[in-house]
Amino acid sequence: MKTASILRIVGLMILAFFLLEFVVDSGDQWAVAKFPIIWLILVVLLLFAVALELMIGALQNILYRTLDSDAKLRYDTEHQPKELPQLVWLKRKYTEMVGVAPIELEQTVVLDHDYDGIRELDNNLPPWWIYLFYASIVFAVVYMVRFHIFDGTNQAQEYELEVAEAKVAVAEFKKNNKDLVDANTVELLTDKADLAAGKAVYEANCVACHKDNGGGGIGPNLADAYWILGGGIKDVFHTVSEGGRAGKGMIAWKTELKPIEMAQVASYVLSLGGTNPADGKEPEGDLYDSGAAPATDGKATIVDSTKVDVKVVDATK
Repeated sequence: MKTASILRIVGLMILAFFLLEFVVDSGDQWAVAKFPIIWLILVVLLLFAVALELMIGALQNILYRTLDSDAKLRYDTEHQPKELPQLVWLKRKYTEMVGVAPIELEQTVVLDHDYDGIRELDNNLPPWWIYLFYASIVFAVVYMVRFHIFDGTNQAQEYELEVAEAKVAVAEFKKNNKDLVDANTVELLTDKADLAAGKAVYEANCVACHKDNGGGGIGPNLADAYWILGGGIKDVFHTVSEGGRAGKGMIAWKTELKPIEMAQVASYVLSLGGTNPADGKEPEGDLYDSGAAPATDGKATIVDSTKVDVKVVDATK
């Protein structure tokens, strides 16, 4: 099958596909996805188009065979495929960029090296290779001047700038998406509006067990430095979210409160620390040291290799 026939078949199938999509009402879905029978229609149309092209080709072949020699020659001359001017230009440019001597001129570049009948040619280096070589020299000079003479921003500095930009972006994201906070990402809120919102949540849900001043009733004292389940913002948030010790009555508030509300009430609870109400309960749990180094949990520490000072010691001395 000739190229023209293949192109006609492809064009017909594309036209049929989009025509069916336009005619068949399938809502927001593709028609071929909603109505699989369309695939059958397209397959039948493809077979019909291929059969038609084959019949046309067979008819042309029969007619060609009925021609005499002169008529066949005239037909072949008239129907000989002509090379497009664009292709001629591309071939010429390719030959120029490769820089290889044409076959008819190979004798001018043959060297006196013959290995089992294999001759070596002294072709010039391809122009494209030479241009790239010169371009790499120019790039190297510009790079040296930019980064070694005028102290341009090196890779380590670019990394630091990108990290700083990322931190700003993360902070802005957190500011606009406060409900995405969890026990791993929560941070202590100190804004007056957040503390006021936390106080409202506390007064609505927590005073029955911890009193309005945090001194403790059924629940433990929240205003001293002793904590049963940890006294950091992440610990308090986790306790509010998941509940207290089993059987002690503290429920999990994650189904009742939004993440930002739990962060606000946890921050408000921590703001009660040190108020020492007169009617506060006796301390329970362990004294919480806010300055203690966090446990590593066996996780490896990531070290920035760009900031490690390497000291070389001569072992022979």
